[in-house]
Amino acid sequence: MIGSIFGILIEKTLNTLLIDVNGLGYEVEVPMTTLYLLPAIGEKIKLYTHFVVREDAQQLYGFISQRDRRLFRELIKVNGIGSKSALSILSGMEADTFAQCIISGDCMMLVKIPGIGKKTAERLLIEMRDRLANWEWSSAAAGQLTGQTIKLANLDPSKQAEHDAISALVSLGYKPLEASKAISKLVDNYTTSDQLIRAALQGMMKSA
Repeated sequence: MIGSIFGILIEKTLNTLLIDVNGLGYEVEVPMTTLYLLPAIGEKIKLYTHFVVREDAQQLYGFISQRDRRLFRELIKVNGIGSKSALSILSGMEADTFAQCIISGDCMMLVKIPGIGKKTAERLLIEMRDRLANWEWSSAAAGQLTGQTIKLANLDPSKQAEHDAISALVSLGYKPLEASKAISKLVDNYTTSDQLIRAALQGMMKSA
């Protein structure tokens, strides 16, 4: 396993780098989020890597941070998401932004990533939620999340209960849109998140 690479950046094209390590040139595929942060040609570079070996090819993927590499490795565990798709996701969205989308159940944001349709986005929301539960946020993202938490704390009780109930249904595997529709039909009759969740689950099981 090649865990990192350190050398001289001698060539860069869209998504592909050539790095000289003691006279040996390594081709490394990188997401656009890494490409934007690279030094100039001829300068030293260090990337954290993931090495993929297949019957027909061997490919080295590089990332500017260990957090980006961790997200890549979690993504390729998702059914239907291969290395190319994972690289595309990291090219279309920064790691912290993606993690926030997953935790908040923001399906609409995910489908804006090129190549990610609604079904794939919903699968990502379901399969990635637990995997990103202990995500190591950057300081900027952590501050933003704190602000979001404060906003939620200041919601009126009915809105807070509605938000909590939708989040609970999504965590149980229901689609975000499906959960939102189910809860919206019940908010006038129930006041707590527990009541909303129970009523929503009963209704969903009857219609299944």
